[in-house]
Amino acid sequence: MTAASLQSRFRSLPRELALFIIASFAIGMAGSLVDSSLNNFLNDTFALNGFQRSFLEFPREFPGVITVFVSAGLWFLGSRRLGGTAMIFAAVGIFLIGFTSSNYLMMVVFLFIYSMGNHLFMPVSTTVGMELAADGRTGRRLGQLNAVRNAATIIGSFIVFIGFKFLNFNYQTSFTLAAIVFLVAGVLMFMMQPKRSAAPRTFLKLRREYSLYYVLSVLSGARKQIFITFAPWVIVTIFDKPTQTLATLYAIGGIIGILFQPLLGKTIDKFGERFVLTTEAVALVFVCLGYGFSSLVFPENTAFLITCVCYLLDQMLFSVSMARSTYMKKIALDPADIQPALSAAVSIDHVFSIGIALLGGVIWNEFGFQYVFLMGMLIAFTNFFVARLIRLPVPPQATPAPVMPETR
Repeated sequence: MTAASLQSRFRSLPRELALFIIASFAIGMAGSLVDSSLNNFLNDTFALNGFQRSFLEFPREFPGVITVFVSAGLWFLGSRRLGGTAMIFAAVGIFLIGFTSSNYLMMVVFLFIYSMGNHLFMPVSTTVGMELAADGRTGRRLGQLNAVRNAATIIGSFIVFIGFKFLNFNYQTSFTLAAIVFLVAGVLMFMMQPKRSAAPRTFLKLRREYSLYYVLSVLSGARKQIFITFAPWVIVTIFDKPTQTLATLYAIGGIIGILFQPLLGKTIDKFGERFVLTTEAVALVFVCLGYGFSSLVFPENTAFLITCVCYLLDQMLFSVSMARSTYMKKIALDPADIQPALSAAVSIDHVFSIGIALLGGVIWNEFGFQYVFLMGMLIAFTNFFVARLIRLPVPPQATPAPVMPETR
């Protein structure tokens, strides 16, 4: 596809979808600017050990626990303006993190604000993406939007790599750029046509009919923590790699994701959520083996390459969360249940996510990092058997018209 045809195709998109695509691109780029440098910032500035790094996940992940309550309190904004507000939180938080490097407690406060913005946006992103999808093509639309974010990840990671290697960037520079881009995303979300929202009848309503979705969300939160906290910490501390290494991995992962995300969305639509989630669980067993034990079996350079491959595969599999969202949409008894259920799932999975972070930090310090990934394998096995329980409601069959006897 040529640049001209791509531009023509983009101009033909509905206004709301075009705005959301650009906002998604900005969010992916800003997130990459942060994620490529945050772990090195923490290591270089505060010299945290394994447990101290995992303990930092409490203020970082606690916003996810209270997302359902904050979202309910801001119901009057509607999903799109709530997304814009979330991006303002993220921009303010990450900007201030860059200028609190000498004060650990203030950094924790601003990390909480930044994380609040990110976690508020999580259910909004999925809800708006599904609103903008045609019937029967929800997975494809979410995959396309994730591919856009992956393309942006490449740019953000490239900026970090070039900036730190050749342009004398420091962490303040990286975080300030991220704040500006988050603000751009917030403006774009506010430009979208707002959708009216009904006042919630309760802050947190869990329905028995969605219990399997909640269990899948718990396992997702536990699995997610292994990727977010401990996988990059292996690269930064066990292999002693600089900021440019994670930036390079993010860029490579973004390139892979451009192709993988739409394919994943189509796979969900064609083969279903059970197939995708069970396949993810099997792959994660091998990823955890690579993270935890490659350094014990292979020479350092080989072990590092295996760890990088595991990191890229893990980054790809992280996007399988869209299968849980499409599953929720398919089993929803009422379309109005979807965003509250997504918000509730964010809160539920983060309760367990925090627990896994703290437990993983203790295990890392007391027994070694390999045992953290043994725990990850146990989570993957559990996820496999739970995903096998997925059953989708059968659509009602049309009643055939009665056959009239022939008349002569």
